[in-house]
Amino acid sequence: MSLHRSIAEARERVSAAQINDAASLENFRLEFLSRKGLLTRLFEEFKSVPSSEKALVGKALNDLKKAAEEKFKAAQASVAAPRATPQASDWTLPGDAYVLGSRHPVSIVERKVVDIFSRIGFRVEEGPEIETDYYNFTALNFEDDHPAREMQDTFFLDAKKEYLLRTHTSPVQVRVMKSQKPPIRMIAPGRVYRNETVTARSHCYFQQVEGLVVDERASFADLRQTLNYFVAAMFGPKVKVRLRPSYFPFTEISAEADISCLLCDGRGCPVCKHTGWVEIMGCGMVDPAVLTHCGLDPERYQGYAFGFGIERMALVLYRIPDIRLYSQNDVRFLSRFQTL
Repeated sequence: MSLHRSIAEARERVSAAQINDAASLENFRLEFLSRKGLLTRLFEEFKSVPSSEKALVGKALNDLKKAAEEKFKAAQASVAAPRATPQASDWTLPGDAYVLGSRHPVSIVERKVVDIFSRIGFRVEEGPEIETDYYNFTALNFEDDHPAREMQDTFFLDAKKEYLLRTHTSPVQVRVMKSQKPPIRMIAPGRVYRNETVTARSHCYFQQVEGLVVDERASFADLRQTLNYFVAAMFGPKVKVRLRPSYFPFTEISAEADISCLLCDGRGCPVCKHTGWVEIMGCGMVDPAVLTHCGLDPERYQGYAFGFGIERMALVLYRIPDIRLYSQNDVRFLSRFQTL
């Protein structure tokens, strides 16, 4: 048999070879590409080919070798790659449920506060977190030597102390009174900043909600009934409300509002310092000087205001021991909370 015919038959055998697994791949290598394989024997026979035929036979032999090697490499990659096992699918089964994240407890409480006041006609108003000294202090009847103006309480942003991070959301009340005519009925939720030491009970930034009502016949009795309604809706009808005299530059008369302790039902515990009461907010009648700063006639209009921190309210509702947990972004902590 001539070498030409042997090469032609070998090409047919290479082309027809079936490689389906590792065993058949190894058999193909041994038959064609090993030291004792067919290609080795054909190259040995090539040495005795006449010089006049070497070019033609050599090209055919090299093509055969290339075809065998390419088939081996392709089959090698195919056998090495894991094959997906086909599985029957039951399209009637329910799909995989999405794992949803949790709302932050501060967001949950703030949303409920807004919902409660919205039911009785309070509108949500917003303002900038970077404020001027005028809106944050002067228009709210703070004296020039008031301690809140000092660096230990306020984050001032310039040497002249003209710009600062707002210390309360009361500047929103000033902006509303300057831009809207009474009657005014609003709440201002938002983040505020105080230059304070971070502890388990206080932080240098927190969420606050302040409320304001200005009308011709607004009274302290209206304020008391508004607070009674809010506390009953937020904490339950059995929780009691107590007002204590206090002082704020922007209200006169001023009061602190306490609620009976939720943990001990007013009997006394470490949370309420064994008094049976927990402070939740400050409130009072808007000082006439504030109305004058805002362009309103104090002889015609009266108003009442209140304000409280959302974080501390959430501490009471959820029995959270440390206010610093709010800002640590621990998913294990956040996943504990459900909508109120």
